[in-house]
Amino acid sequence: MARISIASAKAKGRNLQKWVVTKVLAALPTLEPDDVRSCPLGSGGVDVILSPAAKRQHPYSYECKARANGFTPVYDALDQASRGDGLTPIAVIKQDRRRPLVVMDAEVFYRLISNDK
Repeated sequence: MARISIASAKAKGRNLQKWVVTKVLAALPTLEPDDVRSCPLGSGGVDVILSPAAKRQHPYSYECKARANGFTPVYDALDQASRGDGLTPIAVIKQDRRRPLVVMDAEVFYRLISNDK
């Protein structure tokens, strides 16, 4: 299998960050575009920068990871939670000596936090 180039990997990460910015701004229409920004790659800290106003409305911190593979067990767990019964599938995952995490479809998450529920 051919390896992805560094430039392609960075573009994939940058596109995911921009997608998150777009979704946050769409979910919270009272925010201005400058309130939610994508962080330049390679700089330390969070991947999506929130202004103080944005943090008051949306107290979340984002780390974006886009990979060709490597998240398969997480997606498998979410697929297993999808029963077609109209309930929102959620996967709860836990690694040794780490806190449990909740994984859900991002579109559902942004609908949940939207002011236009």
